[in-house]
Amino acid sequence: MLRQALEKSQADLLGPVIRQANRCGATGTVPAPETGAARSRRSHFAYNHGMSQITLVLPFALPIPEFAPDLVRALEAPALAALLSRTRSHARVPVDDSIRALPHEQWLARELGLSDAGRPAFAAQAMGACGLQPDAGTWFIVNPVHIEIARTHLMMGAPASLRLLEADSRSLFEAARPYVEEAGHTLLYGDAQTWFLRADEWTGLDTATPDATLGMDLTDWMPIGERAAAFRRLQNDVQILWHTHPVNAAREARRQAPVNAFWIWGAADAARCKASAAPKLATFDAHGAVALLADTRVSDLAGFIAQASGDTILYCANAAAYAIGADWGGWIAQLQQLEAALFAPILEALKKGRVREVKLVLSHRDAHAQFSTTALAQRTFWRRPTLDRLL
Repeated sequence: MLRQALEKSQADLLGPVIRQANRCGATGTVPAPETGAARSRRSHFAYNHGMSQITLVLPFALPIPEFAPDLVRALEAPALAALLSRTRSHARVPVDDSIRALPHEQWLARELGLSDAGRPAFAAQAMGACGLQPDAGTWFIVNPVHIEIARTHLMMGAPASLRLLEADSRSLFEAARPYVEEAGHTLLYGDAQTWFLRADEWTGLDTATPDATLGMDLTDWMPIGERAAAFRRLQNDVQILWHTHPVNAAREARRQAPVNAFWIWGAADAARCKASAAPKLATFDAHGAVALLADTRVSDLAGFIAQASGDTILYCANAAAYAIGADWGGWIAQLQQLEAALFAPILEALKKGRVREVKLVLSHRDAHAQFSTTALAQRTFWRRPTLDRLL
């Protein structure tokens, strides 16, 4: 009788479990233990090695600390929140102040294999994009710029903001070239915003990227080093020449800022090109040298994500100018556009297995934040999507 009672008790306990298992499609039999090989096959079944890894680089998409709480409250971006919250890893990295480049510029230079002691060494690669084959030697990127005298200091505008016409740029280039050659250097024309200077003896000159100087006292960002005085002499000669140049007279008549200086940076040896193993670079709303480095220039973000293959860096700079100019309403609008055009499509692609992994690199002047997420990480439903990691 005791045995019958135990059997009845066991049936009462296990009956609901068995019925639930049958409703879920279980057969009621106990499977044989898996071998190590079987476990390995099962764990790799859902992992498609042919899928792409996409890294989103978003300059100035990390709000500055003093405004971050208000900006995060105003931003409605559930897809971005999921990408930032349900992650495999995340970290915030302070800027290396010894390198005169923005955090995202330092990161990009390392990833592309175009870094010289941490500094972006973009010149040779950008020359190739302009159809130039540089001779041996050290080449710098040269940007025609406007420098203005503020109340207490000098400031430089973004080179792209000049909207320099091709004919005007070539005219200024041809006027400056004899002065450059007389100083013992070579000057080559790339495009309206980008020229190239060979100055082998200036190797080691510590220069700053143009974007790093924006909104800053330019005195603190001028080239420094043993040959800095030689650069300043050449700069002064060209400034005097351009002061009365017809191109600038016409620009001022149109109420445009004159081109009154040039900026050098991005020094690289002529043979320094992007590492063959580096990811492909795609750009959206980028300018200057970074746009020249791109393998692909994107106009349709959602379409690009749908067709992405292989490891790719997607550099989206559309929010940067608004953050630099402290136009936070415009900054929010740009990120809202990215929510619909980029974050939502890439989250869907990740969940459906079309993308293997998504990484995000967001920056402001003083740091960049890195996030990595996968389809498996997005299944951690107990992690509430939030934008608090932007704080």
